Amino acid sequence: MSLPRLFSRLALVAVLALGLRSAPAAAAGSRLTAQQTYELGERFARRGVTNKALEQFNRVRTYFRDDPYALKAELAIAELHYKKQEWDAARLAYEDFLRAHPRYVDLDIVVWKLGKTLFQKAPAVAAKDQTWTRQAVNTWTGFSSRFPGSVHTAEVDKFLSRARNRLGRKEVLIARFYDRREAGPAVEGRARGFLAEYPTSPDRPEALTLLAVAYARQDKDATPAVDQLQALAPHKVPAAHRAVKHAAARHARQVAREQAKAERQVKVQPAAP
Repeated sequence: MSLPRLFSRLALVAVLALGLRSAPAAAAGSRLTAQQTYELGERFARRGVTNKALEQFNRVRTYFRDDPYALKAELAIAELHYKKQEWDAARLAYEDFLRAHPRYVDLDIVVWKLGKTLFQKAPAVAAKDQTWTRQAVNTWTGFSSRFPGSVHTAEVDKFLSRARNRLGRKEVLIARFYDRREAGPAVEGRARGFLAEYPTSPDRPEALTLLAVAYARQDKDATPAVDQLQALAPHKVPAAHRAVKHAAARHARQVAREQAKAERQVKVQPAAP
């Protein structure tokens, strides 16, 4: 390598190193193009200097709004928040991007990541508030028809199934709560709604058992629910039969007590003059 070429490469390395140290000042003075500012932000991001990376991406978005790199910077900001598990900031960034650029060529990526952000923000324990899981489901529903051929379809389907199962589990837990209080109509409503909305949920056997017991507590025929359970999970049918029998017997005793109480009240009523 010739001496002039060696000096030229060393000078380039020095300039790059100086740029990493004093880039904010350079960008503020408009000495860097949109691409250079964006690439500087990428270098900061790769080094884990998130604050500096965000600063550069925001500069691109603010001072080069009509440049294609402004779109890339907006997505880079959302991605940095996502990687730092700053779910609210990431959600807002993705939502703002969708509103501002509804015809973006790779919109499927944005929808996928927005749904994933909502899913991650929601608590994994089904008993807790699942508002964000519901929003993730709403975001991903219809993804395959909206973005046919997207490389993210398989991932969306997998997480959409997990999100729906989480929501379904929430409904079963509520039905179980009412079951402990022997509130037959409430259990029936929750269980029937669950079975209609979540046809692939792994919690369907429990929902069918709860529905059969709810029927027994209301003097209704539990056979249809037990027959569905037989087709879905036959090994759970014996336990369901026992639960239905116990619920029916308990209900019969409660009805008998109420009738006896009503008869006693009639007997002690004074005769009409």
